[in-house]
Amino acid sequence: MNFETDVPLRFDDLDTYGHVNNVRYGTYLEEARIDYLVEVVGDGDRGFLADSDDGIVIKTLEIEFEQPVRSADSVTVSVRVPRLGTTSFPFEYEIRDDGAVAATGETTVVTYDRAAGEPQPIPERWRDAISEFEFGQ
Repeated sequence: MNFETDVPLRFDDLDTYGHVNNVRYGTYLEEARIDYLVEVVGDGDRGFLADSDDGIVIKTLEIEFEQPVRSADSVTVSVRVPRLGTTSFPFEYEIRDDGAVAATGETTVVTYDRAAGEPQPIPERWRDAISEFEFGQ
């Protein structure tokens, strides 16, 4: 995977068993997905999603847990986009705690026009940036 980001753990991420509660993993994927889009598509501009009518919604979310994350300062999340469809594309993730794989996941996102509230083709700017980053095209 070509993209990695560190996601800090918060105190309330830990449950009474002393490990990260399973519901928090979805948040880690979300933070990594946003970091990916900001860096790859938005050229580091965190406002690019808010300042546009282009958006994404989650169609599917799948997480497979491998081992618990315990009291770390952060987890590292690797992200990749393996292919691009017409109006949707998947993100694949690997969450690591101190180098060990804690979970893997996949989301499928649908691009949509926020003003119209409807799915739309993946914006060309997005398609070009992701293709260049992932496939060198």
